[in-house]
Amino acid sequence: MASEVIPIVAAVDDDFRVRESLASLIESAGYAPVVFSSAEEFLESGTLVAASCVIADVRMAGMDGIELQRRIRLERPTLPVILISGQHDTQVRQKAIAEGAVDFLYKPFDATNLLKIVHSALTKVA
Repeated sequence: MASEVIPIVAAVDDDFRVRESLASLIESAGYAPVVFSSAEEFLESGTLVAASCVIADVRMAGMDGIELQRRIRLERPTLPVILISGQHDTQVRQKAIAEGAVDFLYKPFDATNLLKIVHSALTKVA
């Protein structure tokens, strides 16, 4: 019997507490969490080729989540990206969705809802 491949869910957020919370949440759902403190760190890590889903903060120092999503689209157009933000900005949300984000959640978000979105995104890609 072949071993089942556990989907890798990358979380990119410059807030340590958010990264740790996302890692615990992702792991609790049976996925393999990999966390990064910046978009640049994620892109340089090589995880882009292995990730099954990416959760990224919109507002980070350096490259923001919208630009990260654009970079991901260039290399992996079908990789699900979920963006999160602590600031309510309807224009940024609309832009993110228009550019292909699976969803856009405002912090603090409901953990159960986020996991449903991740599961749904992974099911569509599989």
